[in-house]
Amino acid sequence: MTTRTMGIRPDPGGRVPETAMVMAAGLGKRMRPLTATRPKPLIEVAGKPLIDHVFDRLRSAGIGRAVVNVHYMADALEAHLRARAKGIDVVVSDERRRLMETGGGLVQARGLLGDDPILCVNSDNLWIDGPIDAIRALAARWDGDAMDALLLLVPLARAHSHGGKGDFHIDAFGRIVGRRKPGRLAPFVYTGVQILHPRVIRDWPEGPFSTNLFWERAIAAGRAWGVVHQGLWFDVGTPVAIGEAEAVLADG
Repeated sequence: MTTRTMGIRPDPGGRVPETAMVMAAGLGKRMRPLTATRPKPLIEVAGKPLIDHVFDRLRSAGIGRAVVNVHYMADALEAHLRARAKGIDVVVSDERRRLMETGGGLVQARGLLGDDPILCVNSDNLWIDGPIDAIRALAARWDGDAMDALLLLVPLARAHSHGGKGDFHIDAFGRIVGRRKPGRLAPFVYTGVQILHPRVIRDWPEGPFSTNLFWERAIAAGRAWGVVHQGLWFDVGTPVAIGEAEAVLADG
């Protein structure tokens, strides 16, 4: 592992991040055959591409700038963003030559992200806000003195179409105290939405790697926290899950 670090300035804390990192570079293998002709973020659910649902949430929360990484069918995705991502300044982090995964994607985009906390969102996300805006709820809970990562979590029992067994355990205050153990269940699922402080992007390995590396360090240091989502969340990872999500949405 190569030791690397980048300078940061003090965390302003407590407000909605100005910049979002939108992860849009994945291959979408589980969504085949739909992804044979388009990247997964452009797959439609309820009459709208998944990435448009995400940008609707960014606009609603008041985020004005998004760094979007691209790889698979990058030209189509960039053209869509130019035509549809109105009201948000979009900057592309180009991974055409090599898909870097989530952690590597953050490293490659680091120079575009600034030094303040960032919102990081998977572009294939679909969530409906509950009583309050989920992004604003994360921002209200953020404490840069105590946190390196703040994840939006949903109870496993309310993770629509999710085939996993959960991801995290949290304590009564919201601190993430552990990952799911093999052969066991964990009560909370990561939704693909989080606030990260740029200081976590350090000491990275060469090549592609997962954000799990940064999470594990934050958990070990007691600096990884979670907020439980009060609305709806859908794991739209397969063609079957599209119909399931649309059925729930149509039912109100």
